[in-house]
Amino acid sequence: MYKAETRGIMVTVEPRFVEEESSPGESRYFFAYTVEIVNNGSEQVQLRSRHWRIIDGRGACQEVRGAGVVGKQPVLEPGESFSYTSGCPLTTPDGLMAGSYTMSTIGGESFEAEIPAFSLDSPHLRRVVH
Repeated sequence: MYKAETRGIMVTVEPRFVEEESSPGESRYFFAYTVEIVNNGSEQVQLRSRHWRIIDGRGACQEVRGAGVVGKQPVLEPGESFSYTSGCPLTTPDGLMAGSYTMSTIGGESFEAEIPAFSLDSPHLRRVVH
């Protein structure tokens, strides 16, 4: 489990490899990740957009930006949380994801809440030890 907190917004991510959606012989590896966002702050916030950096095992980086998450822009009162699960296909058996959510306060102020960097590791990864 990976965690980061920005201005009272705690983001926790738990990734996993999805064998049944993967085909290693065809260089297709699918990972799912569950995110929980908790408002530990003292004011209402709304998740407006997301920005992901996805880096595969060869170091190739892809950036993904979009409104909300899973079609929603949740509003979180102090003490409330929101969870969702999404996925990421890679052509390598390992990778890394990190990013941020653009949040806004009830007063209209925007800030970036960090999504912690987390590793995507499949059991098909061959490591060489020297």
